[in-house]
Amino acid sequence: MSGLNPIDVAVGRLLLAALAFSPFLIKSSIKKADISRAMVLGAIQFGLMYWLYIASYQYLPAWMVALFTVFTPLYVVLISDLLDRRLRWRNLGASLIAVIGALVVVAKGLPEGATWRGVLLLQGANFCFALGQVHYPRQKKSMAATDTVMVGWMYWGAFLVTGLIVLVSGGFNYEPWSGPSIISLLYLGLVPSALGFYLWNRGAARVSAGWLAVANNIKIPLAVLVSWLIFGETTEYWRALAGLFLILGSVFFSENRLSKGDS
Repeated sequence: MSGLNPIDVAVGRLLLAALAFSPFLIKSSIKKADISRAMVLGAIQFGLMYWLYIASYQYLPAWMVALFTVFTPLYVVLISDLLDRRLRWRNLGASLIAVIGALVVVAKGLPEGATWRGVLLLQGANFCFALGQVHYPRQKKSMAATDTVMVGWMYWGAFLVTGLIVLVSGGFNYEPWSGPSIISLLYLGLVPSALGFYLWNRGAARVSAGWLAVANNIKIPLAVLVSWLIFGETTEYWRALAGLFLILGSVFFSENRLSKGDS
């Protein structure tokens, strides 16, 4: 996919995701107002998130992007508590432990060439994704819609907002695309985007805010393990294992007794 405009890749992925879920929308009977609400939510959680996330790569190396996603669980907890009009110290404590654990894994400091502009863009992406995760179960309950229908309309909303960004930035560039890049796009659109986001939001509607917050950071130690086992990279193993211990510990800390009031 190198040499391709990242926002073109994003809009292609979201279009494929929207098309994949369109069959579930044909026989759905939800109100037009609810469709609009779902599309707005998708435009924020998937569309704006993708745009800001991709833009951050212009100012940060990949490992820094992974590093600064550790603040997503804090946003999840704070948004959830704000909507519920109460502060749950257990959730906040669990998310802080998860953040510390993720920082232990990857924190190296700003490398040469990285700027805080990238950090701010990424925090915007993190906030959009957190906002969508928190709102999804609440909005789904009020709509009485299935996950497939809800997410399907969200994908169309995400595609429309990223498509608008592509048009404003000069239109889709077809020239660099080749057979292998199209095959890669099909995979990215149908598996990580369509299936991945669907499963994530479906899970978000079935767990507590504490679980949802810390689960956002489990991907960081997993990425470290992949780099060791598949790509043969090396790192400070004690740091990665210590961070993994903290993150997994925060999961159990968060879930303990949450089922008895989520407090």
